[in-house]
Amino acid sequence: MDSRETKRTVPVPSVGADGEQPISKTTTPSIAEEMTENNPQEKSLEERLLEMRRMTDPAYLPTISMNELYQNVYQSRPPIIDGLLYPGTYLFAGAPKVGKSFLMAQLAYHVSMGLPLWGYPVHKGTVLYLALEDDHRRLQGRLYRMFGMDGTNDLLFAIYAKQLGLGLEEQLKKFVRQHPDTKLIIIDTLQKVREVGGDKYSYANDYEVVGKLKRLADDCGICLLLVHHTRKQQADDKFDMISGTNGLLGAADGAFLLQKEKRTDGNAILDVAGRDQQDQRIYLTKDKERLVWELERLETEPWVEPPDPVLEAVAALVTADSPTWGGTATALAAALQTDMKPNALAMRLNVRAGRLAAEYHIRYENSRSHAGRSITLTLEPPQA
Repeated sequence: MDSRETKRTVPVPSVGADGEQPISKTTTPSIAEEMTENNPQEKSLEERLLEMRRMTDPAYLPTISMNELYQNVYQSRPPIIDGLLYPGTYLFAGAPKVGKSFLMAQLAYHVSMGLPLWGYPVHKGTVLYLALEDDHRRLQGRLYRMFGMDGTNDLLFAIYAKQLGLGLEEQLKKFVRQHPDTKLIIIDTLQKVREVGGDKYSYANDYEVVGKLKRLADDCGICLLLVHHTRKQQADDKFDMISGTNGLLGAADGAFLLQKEKRTDGNAILDVAGRDQQDQRIYLTKDKERLVWELERLETEPWVEPPDPVLEAVAALVTADSPTWGGTATALAAALQTDMKPNALAMRLNVRAGRLAAEYHIRYENSRSHAGRSITLTLEPPQA
């Protein structure tokens, strides 16, 4: 393979309500018209040297144009629970003794087993639960009451961990290296891992605490769920009841808020908000014997993105009988029998490659070599 050849792929589905939240970006250009495909423009030596000088300038500000955004393919990761929980960092807040730990155990168990939760599809993976306010005896009794004898080796617990900035990050990264299929890490509670000393309750400190954990989650491609408390004071915006400053929520990708009207109630409301997902309100009822939370009703049905005729045409082209296709954008436009221009078709696939992978299990590749630029479409088995 020529050393100057570059290839970028979208190996996994996107996250977020639209199925297309970028996690990390590549630098693959879009496929332009047929002439451009066969004669890709190369930067001259002078242009490359000028760009290098700009980058070494202390005042250099990296920018990207709207057209360049459209030309890139952005790598992304699949959800943990479709429509509910995605890779990133989330707060899970509620009053003391409201039932947060029971719901955390339920989430952890369903993800580790790949079992649907309240009708939401769940993607199976290893789960680490830092139950820092529990002991092994209490965990044993709680789990047996909730799930009986149906245990799993893919749900692991720790009742001690280091603090943030004092070794926690290294512990979690090592766990993910040892368990590469990790999808979810629950920290119960956030307060247990915060650094000692400093201005702990300023906006800047709150933002930095969650920001550090978010960087870890993004680097590892996992979901971090941080259990936290609410304050007693009511607020017009329910999420303003999360204890601490707005810096916690500002740095997080989303939040869950579990509330009861009275502590003795068997019913609760779970509000969900996130950067790239639909706001939801879920009404739950607690099973008095097993102590698991069961769905009573959804206030709003999850929004479903309408079908994309271009993606449907690609899915009809790449099937189990013909699982791969390769060629230029011009050839693909002809194969799909579409009136779209080749560069417009390539741009659309660049933007919606994550959805193509998530809904149709087709991997989209956009590669460039001396011969020109080409598209490769590959049918892959769905992920767990």
